Amino acid sequence: MEMQKNICYVTLLLTMIAGYCDTVTFVAADSIFSAHVTGNFIVFAYQIIKGSDAHAWIKLLTFPVFIFAVIVGGRIALKSVNHYTILFWEGIVLVLCGIASYVFGYLQIFSEWAIYIVAMTTVFAMGLQNAFGKLFAKETHGPTTMMTGNVTQASLDLGNLIKNGTNDADSLLSFKKQLVTILGFLTGCFLGAIAGKFFGLGTLLIPGLAMIICYWYHRNK
Repeated sequence: MEMQKNICYVTLLLTMIAGYCDTVTFVAADSIFSAHVTGNFIVFAYQIIKGSDAHAWIKLLTFPVFIFAVIVGGRIALKSVNHYTILFWEGIVLVLCGIASYVFGYLQIFSEWAIYIVAMTTVFAMGLQNAFGKLFAKETHGPTTMMTGNVTQASLDLGNLIKNGTNDADSLLSFKKQLVTILGFLTGCFLGAIAGKFFGLGTLLIPGLAMIICYWYHRNK
């Protein structure tokens, strides 16, 4: 039971952080998705047909950055005993993103290129989280950075519950798990939208610190 509670808390934290970071960079960094990187292809295509300038091409960089981050996450996992070491480095990267944002702003050099640097570094952090989710799938209730699969599973579970009622214990448990992921991500999106609009990319410090605390809690487990 204790392990299930821990998985629930970790899942909630990771989904909130992914939703938060994804929305912060979309709102404050030229509509760049940092967690759902394939969404950048859609934004890129849209901006191109709308006659956007060369900066639209920057969004394509999210893909190689993401791939590199996943490879790095795999290397970290091979050399680490603690699964949560990947999340520690994700936290460090996000904290650095927040600090860099404030430093760029203080030095009054927060140009478009500075914004892109912070956004791409956030993409790298989300790539590490994706690597964690793939390598250690049992540590969460499901994917934490993209909700399509979770919504699909929740829909299947709901269909079974409508047909069989709450006597279908497996579907009920699965449905509850999917609700944690979906509602966590949605909450993170709302918080990220507010933070991105009113406070900018510097607020990436918050999820970074939360991730480091998560690692610290699990460091000896």
